[in-house]
Amino acid sequence: IPSNGSLWSPPRSYIYQKRWVKLDGDYLRYFDSEKDTYSKRLIPVSSISRVSSIGDQKFEVVTNNRNFVFRAENDADRNKWIWTLQQIAEERKSKAPEGTLMSLATDSTTEPADKSGFLELRGFKHKLFVVVVGDKVFLYKNAEDYRLGIGITYIEMNVGNVKEVDRRGFDLTTPYRIFSFCADSEQEKEEWVEAMQQSIAEALSNSEVAERIWAVESNRFCADCGSPKPDWASINLCVVICKRCAGEHRGLGPGITKVRSLKMDRKVWTEELIELFQQFGNVTANQFWAANVPPSEAISPTSSSQERRRFLIAKYREGKYRHYHPLFGNQEELDRALCVAVTTSDLAETQALLFCGASVTCDTGDPQCPTPLALAERSGQRLQMEFLLHNKTSGWFGGWHGAGQSSGRLLSALLCCAEFSRRWCTLQDGVLSYYENDRNTVPNGEIRVEDIVCLPLHSCRAWHSCSGPHECTFEVYTEADRLYLFGLESPDSAREWLKSIAKSFVHPCAEELVALDFERLGRLHYKGGLTLERAQEGWFALVGSTLHVCSEDGRRQEPLQLRKLQELCEYPCPADRTPWLGGEGRGVGEHLAPTEPRHAGRTLYIQGERKLDFLGWVHAIQKAAGSSGDTLSEQQLTESDVPLLVDRCIDYITQCGTGRGIYRKSGQNSKTTSLLEVLQRDARRVCLKEGEHQVDDVANTLKRFFRDLGDGLFTRKWALNWLWATALEDEEAKVGEYRQLLAALPPVNRATLKALINHLFRVQCFSGENQMNTHNLAIVFGPTLFQTDGKDYKAGRVVEDLISHYVEIFNVNDQEMKKQQDEITAIMKMREASSSGTQQAGDFICTVYLEEKKTETEQHVKIPATMTAEELTFEILDRRKIVMKEKDYWSCFEVNEREEA
Repeated sequence: IPSNGSLWSPPRSYIYQKRWVKLDGDYLRYFDSEKDTYSKRLIPVSSISRVSSIGDQKFEVVTNNRNFVFRAENDADRNKWIWTLQQIAEERKSKAPEGTLMSLATDSTTEPADKSGFLELRGFKHKLFVVVVGDKVFLYKNAEDYRLGIGITYIEMNVGNVKEVDRRGFDLTTPYRIFSFCADSEQEKEEWVEAMQQSIAEALSNSEVAERIWAVESNRFCADCGSPKPDWASINLCVVICKRCAGEHRGLGPGITKVRSLKMDRKVWTEELIELFQQFGNVTANQFWAANVPPSEAISPTSSSQERRRFLIAKYREGKYRHYHPLFGNQEELDRALCVAVTTSDLAETQALLFCGASVTCDTGDPQCPTPLALAERSGQRLQMEFLLHNKTSGWFGGWHGAGQSSGRLLSALLCCAEFSRRWCTLQDGVLSYYENDRNTVPNGEIRVEDIVCLPLHSCRAWHSCSGPHECTFEVYTEADRLYLFGLESPDSAREWLKSIAKSFVHPCAEELVALDFERLGRLHYKGGLTLERAQEGWFALVGSTLHVCSEDGRRQEPLQLRKLQELCEYPCPADRTPWLGGEGRGVGEHLAPTEPRHAGRTLYIQGERKLDFLGWVHAIQKAAGSSGDTLSEQQLTESDVPLLVDRCIDYITQCGTGRGIYRKSGQNSKTTSLLEVLQRDARRVCLKEGEHQVDDVANTLKRFFRDLGDGLFTRKWALNWLWATALEDEEAKVGEYRQLLAALPPVNRATLKALINHLFRVQCFSGENQMNTHNLAIVFGPTLFQTDGKDYKAGRVVEDLISHYVEIFNVNDQEMKKQQDEITAIMKMREASSSGTQQAGDFICTVYLEEKKTETEQHVKIPATMTAEELTFEILDRRKIVMKEKDYWSCFEVNEREEA
C-alpha cells in the first residue's frame, strides 16, 4: 500500500521540520524534498509495532526500540497515514513465516550481511556503519542503529558502479549521487570494493527464474532456516535455500547437494527443472527431510555458520530427521518400488525411495528399459526423468545402501515398531508383560528381565519416524537378539519405567549405576590393562560423554571421559562373533606427560552380548566421544583439557615450521574450511602431515576456530574485564588482575588459553626468523580471541601482556620453564639438522627395553613422529628375532623419569 506526502518530523528538540515522507512495502522513509532519491532516515515496516494518534494532527510510530512522532497538515491526512501504516504493518506480520525469529532490523538485513563495518563518507563528520546485503548497500549512523534496523538510506546497486580512487578511498557512483568512501586500510578497501561489485552482479542478475519458483508459497522461505526470499537452491534435493545455508550446503560436497543460484546460473534452469521445483516445493521436500526435527536442533535466520553446518550435516548427510520409507533396509524391495514409482507422477515417493537407499541405476529386469530413467522416459514422466538425472551422480545411494547393510537389523527392528499400539504393561516378579488393555488377563507377550542386555533411552522423538504423541521412547534389547520399542507421553514417565526395569535386571554389584541419569545401560564383555587373555563381564552406563564401568566383582572403575579418548576403533572378528570396540583414554582428572608423574592411560576393549545391541553401543559411544557443540567444553579434549583440534594444530605448526609471517599470512579459504570441518567432526581421525597440509592453512584453521568459538575463549561473562585490565598502569597490579581473571575462567578455557599463550611464547622466541614478535602476534590474535573487528587496541594489548608476562600470569615454575626451553632448543637443533639433511625432521632417538630394564635388553630406536606403538613393538621384536605366537600379547609402555608406567 504505497503512500507519500509531506509531514512535519521533529528532531530531538521537538521543533518540527517539514520532510517529504514516503511509504512503500518495506520502509517508511523521509527526505529533505520530494526530488531527493536518497533518504535522511528509514524505518523498516517490519519493526513497527504500533501506530497511534496523539492529537493536534500528530501521530506516533512505535518500533521495537524507538518512537517517531510526525505531524500532518490536517487531521484527515493524519488519519489516512495512520490507517495506511497500520494496514501495511499488519500485512507484513501476517506474511512472516511461522516459527521464524524475525530480526529487529530491516527485511533486507534479516539476511546476514555480506560485508559490514565503519567507513568514512564525504559530507559526514563521523564514520558511518555501512552494510552490504544482497543487491543493496545500507547506511547507518552507528552499529546500534543497524541492530535496531533504523537506517539513514539504502542504495540500489543495479544503478551503481564502484571505482577505486586512491590507496584507501573508493567511489560508489549512481546517476543521482557519488558516495566517496574511505576505509581504514588498503586491504579493507579491497574487501569493500569486492563486496560491492558482487552486490552489483547480484542486482543485475536475472530474477525471472526466482520469481517463478517463488510463486509457490513454501519456496519463498529457506527450506533450512526460514529466511525470506531465498535465491539459491539444491537442484538434486529440490530445496530452495538462502545464501548462508547455500554456503554450508557446498561444504557437504556435490555428492550430497548440488548448489545453484536462482538468479545467476541461468543455463541450469531448464523448463523441466523449474516445473520440478514448482511442483515439489520446500514443503514436500521437508516432509521427508525434516519430518522429525526437535525444536532444540532447528535453526533460524539468525543462526551461526557452525549451527547451520551441524544442522545440515545431520539433516542431509546423516539423514537424522528423515521420514523413513517402510522398505528401508530391504534393498531388493526398495529398487523394485523405485521402478514402479518412476512410471507415475508421485515425486515424493521417488524421493523417499532414493534417499532411503534405492539405487538410481538398479536393474529393472526389462531389457528394453534397463534403468529407472529409461522407465520414466517410456512412461512420459518428464519431471521424474529430471529428478533422476540430477541424482544420477550423487553419492547418496552407495552411502545409504552401505548403512542399511551394516545396521539393517537394528533399523528394521525399529521400523517394525514405528506404528505404536497402546498396550497395558506390568513389571512383576522379574517379568515385563504387555496386554491388549488393562482388563485382559492373558498378556500379548512377555520379556524376562534376566534376558535383557541393554536399555537405551531417547529423550525425544529420535531419528526414527513414530506416529502418536510420544515425547520419549526407550528400547529393550534381549539375549535373543530382539529389540522392543516403548513410547510414553512424557520424559519423566519414560525414565521412571526405565529405572524400574533397570533395577530388576542389573546385578546387585552394579546397582549404583542405576542411580545415574544414564542414556544407555547394559552389560558388556570387556578386557583391559594387563589381563588381555580373558574377557570379563561388566556393567556399563553412558551418561553424557562419560562411560561408567562396574566389573563383575562389584568394583567401580574410574569413569572414562569419552571426549578425552586418544583412539576409538572397531576390530573385526570371525563371522559368528561380535566385533570388539577398542579405545585408549584417560580417567577423570588424569594427565600424562613423558616427564611428569601422573596416572597412566588405559586401553579398554568392549564386546556386546549380541550384534544388535553392540551396534547401538558403537553408535552411542562414537557420538558421545565426538564434539557436540561450538563451545570449548563440548570439544574432543586432550588429557590436559585442551581441545584436540587446538592441540593438533599447535603441534603441527611447532613441528613443521613457524616460518616468516606465520599467522599473518592467510591460507587458502577453501582448504581452511575443509580442514576445520574434518577436525571438528573427529579430530582423532585427522593426521596432519607435512606435504599434505600447508602450515598457513593449519594456522588459519586455528585462528578461525577461535574466532567462531561459541562464548569465546575469554567467555562473554569475563571478556570485558580482561579488556578493562589493560588500563591499569602498574604492571604488578595488572598481572595480579590477569591472574584473578584467569582463575575465574572455566577449566577448559583456562587450560586452552595457557596452551595457546605457551605456543605464542615459543613462536616469538623465533621472531628473528619469522618476523612475528610479541607485538605482531598480539595484532593478529587480539581481534581473533576477543572476536572483535580489530578496531579496539585493548584486545591486542591483552594478548601482548599475556605473552610478555607468561611465566608470572600462568605460574610457570622453574622446572616447567626449563623443560620448555629445552624443547625450544631441541626444535632449533631439529630444524638445523633438517635443513642440513642429516636427520629427518621430527625423528628422535629413544631407548627401549625388552621386558626388563637391563643393559642386555636395551635397544636404541630412531622414532619418526608418525610411528605407532604397534610399529615400535614389531620393530623391537624383529630386531631380537622374536616370533609372535597365536596367543601372545605384547604391550608397549611409556615410562617417565620416576620409572612409573
